[in-house]
Amino acid sequence: MTAALTAARRAADLTALADGEPVDVIVIGGGITGTGIALDAASRGLRVALVEKHDLAFGTSRWSSKLVHGGLRYLASGNVGIARRSAIERGILMSRNAPHLVHAMPQLVPLLPSIGRAQRALIRTGFLAGDALRMLARTPSSTLPRSRRVSPQRVVEMAPTVRRKGLDGGLLAYDGQLIDDARLVVAVARTAAQQGARILTYVAASEATGTSVRLTDRRTGESFDVSAGAVINAAGVWAGEIDSSLRLLPSRGTHLVFDAKVFGNLTAALTIPIPGELNRFVFAMPEQLGRVYLGLTDEAAPGPIPDVPEPSSAEVAFLLDTVNTALGSALGNTDVIGAYAGLRPLIDTGSAGFEGRTADVSRQHAVVESESGVISVIGGKLTEYRYMAEDVLDHAISLRRLPAVKCRTRDLPLIGARGPTAGLPASLVARYGAEASEVIACATCERPTEPVAQGIDVMRAEFEYAVTHEGALEVGDVVDRRTRIGLVPRDRERVVSVAQEFLARFG
Repeated sequence: MTAALTAARRAADLTALADGEPVDVIVIGGGITGTGIALDAASRGLRVALVEKHDLAFGTSRWSSKLVHGGLRYLASGNVGIARRSAIERGILMSRNAPHLVHAMPQLVPLLPSIGRAQRALIRTGFLAGDALRMLARTPSSTLPRSRRVSPQRVVEMAPTVRRKGLDGGLLAYDGQLIDDARLVVAVARTAAQQGARILTYVAASEATGTSVRLTDRRTGESFDVSAGAVINAAGVWAGEIDSSLRLLPSRGTHLVFDAKVFGNLTAALTIPIPGELNRFVFAMPEQLGRVYLGLTDEAAPGPIPDVPEPSSAEVAFLLDTVNTALGSALGNTDVIGAYAGLRPLIDTGSAGFEGRTADVSRQHAVVESESGVISVIGGKLTEYRYMAEDVLDHAISLRRLPAVKCRTRDLPLIGARGPTAGLPASLVARYGAEASEVIACATCERPTEPVAQGIDVMRAEFEYAVTHEGALEVGDVVDRRTRIGLVPRDRERVVSVAQEFLARFG
């Protein structure tokens, strides 16, 4: 079956469900967890439909640090199981599922006078533990190089704006970096569609039970009921809207966006210890489109869940103050060209509440069944999405006696993971992998290889592909999620009319 997500396919899938097409699994939520579940279910031979009330990756899944963590932080806090699983899942992504989207990222800690001897030893020990995790996960050093100490000259080469006075070299380690989190979600969703899953955006779910759910097409207002063997709630921080008995403790993680030039075009993630903390850092990470993302915070976010969280002024000040401890010239608010915040769907165990620190709350996930029979997966982290999907599907298959084979996703490459890429633009390959050639070949627009706006490294063909293959139905889908132009408001303004033209022509 084709992997293309189109408006016509969406309409046909909605009609089939409304007409009573049999369904084994309904998945509620189109983030990384929900799409991972849809892929797992479809690849096991189950009839699956995923519904998302907004767009793919609309929520937390597009607001991450774009990192595939190996679990070092969790090892330091005693969560050995999460640390080991994270390292294993990172290796699976980098070597089998998505080697085109996840690459080794150097993490550089400059050894400045503010970092004492004991803290240096602690960081070095942590990096060595990270090497051990990598080996335990059987990820080769050719994929993730070993940690080491580097000279002051090498530190300056990798991070040109670092403070020079008192610089005593640096500690260098490696972790996984996503070209983009939203692109990973789209790749997982399209691979699920290729396996036969129905991927339905702008469809809201309500009145969910263990075997049924009411669906509403938000574009037409039409509603109908669907029966299924199992209903799985993967709505992240909004999971409580589906099952009111769930207790979540959302925490907000904020990032700032900079032009890469203000950091001297970093080639490593500048990793800066937070003063007064033993195991927390701020990262300045080189990203696509000539940007640097600086993050991140970990603040309690009680109250109603907004569709789009907003960074607080205190978080912006904290990030700037922390990064400036390692820079030769201080950055200020005028250097910030964008900002974003996401909410982590942490599990409220009742032990910390909002009196404790969300940074200390476990990132473990849980699979729970409500009184109505809805199966929910809550908590967890992006790196473990495949494992979480396998876990919740195993539960659902056992509880509902669904006719499924064993999980196949450990060795299942995502769309774009395999195929030739020689001779194609590097930025296009980074975002699409082996599909890069198809992005250009399928384009029927004028000047397909020209940028959508001067100085923005996104081709016109990519806007067309977002609409004709990646399920983009609205302007935000194109500029905020299929591409990440929208992270910088002034760039977003320049391309909105272009996106509107492509949606009018190809939508």
